[in-house]
This record gives sequence, structure tokens and C-alpha cells, in this order.
Amino acid sequence: MDQELLLALWPQVVLPIARITCFIALGLFVASFIESLNWTHKLAAVARPLIKIGNLSTLTGASFSLAFFSGVSANTLLAEGYDKGQLSKKELILANLFNSLPRFFLHLPTVFFLTAPFIKFGAIVYVALTFSGAILQTVIIVTLGALLLPPNNEALAPAAVAKTKNNVKEAVLKSIKRLKKRIVRILLFLIPVYLIFFFLNWYGFFDTLEQYIATSGFFLNWLNPKAVGIVLLHVTTEFSAGLAAASALLADNSLTYNEVVIALLVGNILSTPIRAIRHQLPYYTGIYSPRLAIQLVALSQLTRAFCLILVSLIYFSFK
Repeated sequence: MDQELLLALWPQVVLPIARITCFIALGLFVASFIESLNWTHKLAAVARPLIKIGNLSTLTGASFSLAFFSGVSANTLLAEGYDKGQLSKKELILANLFNSLPRFFLHLPTVFFLTAPFIKFGAIVYVALTFSGAILQTVIIVTLGALLLPPNNEALAPAAVAKTKNNVKEAVLKSIKRLKKRIVRILLFLIPVYLIFFFLNWYGFFDTLEQYIATSGFFLNWLNPKAVGIVLLHVTTEFSAGLAAASALLADNSLTYNEVVIALLVGNILSTPIRAIRHQLPYYTGIYSPRLAIQLVALSQLTRAFCLILVSLIYFSFK
């Protein structure tokens, strides 16, 4: 093992694993604490109209509310419910996809205030389309829940909350006890998976994959050639690099706002799955089993891409 690789292990492996473990541990504690105090019904109140229509449980509604603040805590609540048999696998998948809207709101301020200085009016169109994709995904998930899940009387009767209540001290002790039991199992999956992805990244697998997508983009020949450059930067570097290129091309009237927005959407659709595999999958394997983590990440990305493509096609067909 070369010296450069050894030096990279601390900042790129040890510290990130420690940070992810802390977030997962916090998520586990919060999920257990909420359950111990029977707060799931209260948290589910935010999403009650949707969970009633979609035959979803109050646990799913509580996860939806938590996702506005912490995706880790929301996923941990779902994983805990699934492990205890409170959620079927079908509802777990739908619940994870249902949380796309809160996840969108978590990143909305960053995305908007990053795009607005670069592409001005285009930022409103871009954010509106990505928001519409998240709304469409929510509508689809609620509809699928109504069709695929049995009626859930628990969600229809918010007053029927369990009467057994723990005090705060008991809830804390119970949560700590449950956390100790699960944290070892979490690390047994998290550390090997994170190391695999670190070495894949170190030896250039993801760079090669990104370059392959960028250079073999024959499916992008319908785009303005100058817009393709924005897509390539979005996929191979960072979102801000694509925005900088878009800003320059707008300034000299090489591209219209619509062409820039299309290029950013295409870059978003192509780059997000790779980044999800690189960053999201390792921490998902700390919460769910590896097989289930892969399924959830894959379904999430496919559904997101489908909804974003659909709303974009509808919008630009009327332009």
C-alpha cells in the first residue's frame, strides 16, 4: 500500500465513517426515542391527508415529517419499523420514495441560491421543474399506496394513540439500550461497504464511469453542441462548474434560457445516480441490509429520473 493511499485513509475513510456512524447513531436514538414516547401519531399529523389516501401507516407519516430535518433519522425510523414487522416491504419501499418531497425541501435553498446568480430567470424554471418532479413522485406513490396497500385504520383514527407512555428518562434509557444492540451490526456492514467504495473511487472506477457517460453521449446529439459542454461538466466535475459554463454561454447569447435549463436537467439526471451510489449507498447499508439498501437506492433513482423526465417533456412540449 503506497504512502499516498495511507495518508488518504484518515481524511477519506476514518473521519467520514466516524461522521456517518455518529449520524446513524443519532438517527437510531431519535427513532427509538420517538417510538418510546408514542410520538409517531403526532409527527404523522403533517402528512395525515396523504397517508390516509395512500393507505400508509402513521410510522410512514412520522418518517415523512422527520425527513424535513434529517434523512438519516427518517430512514432509521423506517428500518426500525420494518425490522419489527410494523411495515411490510412494499410499504417500506413506498415510504422511502414518499420521502422525496421532504428531501427536496432540505436542498431547495442551496440549489436555488446557487443557480440564481449564474442563470437568473433560468433558475426559477430549473427549480420549478425539479420541484414538480418531486410533487409528481409523491402523487404516484400515494396512488400506488391506495392501489397496492390494504386500508389502514390506524391512520384514519388519529385519536387512537397507544395509552402506555414512558417518561423521558425511561425513553432515553430504552433508546440507548437499543442503540448499543444495533450499532455493532451497523458497523459490520458499513465499514466493508465504505472501504469497497473508497478503493473503487481511489483507483478511478467512478471517474472512468463518468468519463464513459460523458464521451459516449451519442444520445445527447439532439442537444445544442454548446449545451453538451454544460452536461459534461455537470457529470464529470460539479454542479457549480456546469452553472459557470451556462452563465458564460448565456452572457454571449450562445444559448437560450431553455437550452441551459435542458442541459442542467440532463446533467442532473445523468450525474445523480453515480453520486447516489458513491455517497448514499454506503450509509444506507448501515441502516438497511446491503441487498435492501441497493434496492431502495436503485428504485429511488429510477423513480426520480422518470418523474423529472416526464415533467420536463410536458413543460418543453408547450414551449
